[in-house]
Amino acid sequence: MRKRIMVIGPTGSGKTTLCHKINGYDGPLRKTQDMIFGKYTIDVPGSYLDNPWMYKHLISAALNGASQIVLLVDAKSRREDYSHGFAKVFNCPVTGVITKCSPESECAPRCEEQLKKTGVKKPWFYINSQDDEVGMEKLKDYLFSLALDGGENEIYNRK
Repeated sequence: MRKRIMVIGPTGSGKTTLCHKINGYDGPLRKTQDMIFGKYTIDVPGSYLDNPWMYKHLISAALNGASQIVLLVDAKSRREDYSHGFAKVFNCPVTGVITKCSPESECAPRCEEQLKKTGVKKPWFYINSQDDEVGMEKLKDYLFSLALDGGENEIYNRK
């Protein structure tokens, strides 16, 4: 089974958009009701994060199908969506992505603090819009470099 990049975040934070960019899909966006196993990603519905009783499903899916985790923080939201130390339950690398914000924005320190509390270590990535190709390429290059399977998957050999 191919290991994928599991993308977790609150509803409306840009998970599906990020997954489409990583997978190279240009089709329409739809609300995600269930976990969607894409070519290179696992798109997790925000409801899995909203309901703590669903965490066991996140952990199980990560153990069985994820080589790495991406946790999204929505800069437009004032809510803290992750419990303290949430990132530490996963046995693979966890990367933090702040959406709808740039490093210079006034929202950046609050979002960075949330990632720290969650247990996500730097580097953190900022994706400011759907058209942020430079930020997206930096993130994809970083994620693809974290291959845990020795580069056997085609995603990690894309050049």
